Order: sequence, then C-alpha cells, then structure tokens
Amino acid sequence: MVAESIVFGQQRLQQYELGAWAVMPNHVHLLLFPHVPIPIITRRLKGYTARQANLFLRRTGEPFWQKESYDHWVRNEQEWARIAKYIEENPVQAGLAKSPEEYRWSSAGWTSRREK
Repeated sequence: MVAESIVFGQQRLQQYELGAWAVMPNHVHLLLFPHVPIPIITRRLKGYTARQANLFLRRTGEPFWQKESYDHWVRNEQEWARIAKYIEENPVQAGLAKSPEEYRWSSAGWTSRREK
C-alpha cells in the first residue's frame, strides 16, 4: 500500500518525479524531484498511508509514522546517482533480498515486477 501510494503521487497526483525509493520494514527512502513543497508531499503521503494502515491494523488513536522526516538537497547528478544506488541497495544490505531487483517494495523491484 505504501509503494502504491508513492507511485500514485508521481503518476496521478504529479507531485514529484521519482528517482529511487524503497519501503523498508521500519522506514522509507524517497529520492524525488518535487513539483510541490516537501511538507505537502510528506503530509499527504504519511496521512493517507497512516489512515489505511491503521484501518488494516484495526487501530485508532495511535500514530503510525514518526513525526520527523529527514530531507537533503541533492546538488548534482553524481550525488543523485550515488543516493539512488544507496536507496536501491538498502534492502540488499539489510538482508531482505539478494539483489535490488528482487525486492518488490522498491523502485528497482517495482520496475522489474511490472515488466514481467
């Protein structure tokens, strides 16, 4: 559901252009070029996914996401490429997949999953 929401934000809402992303068990990585202010993106993404997750988990009154988020300005193409590789390799480094393409909740795995 989180992965679908990330892709929806690009394809349907056109809030950003995705570079790379990965939904990890306890955090999410997003590399994007925003078309709207970052607080709007995070508020919409966290708000929608928190409501959906709490409905699924049958929870009320409990926060799903932590309040903080960390952003970083990417200054050039080399830095963009390095960060994209880090994000897509993160599931491999965490032992969740043998290759980035095997992790279905990431830009690498989502793309290869859609092509099959």
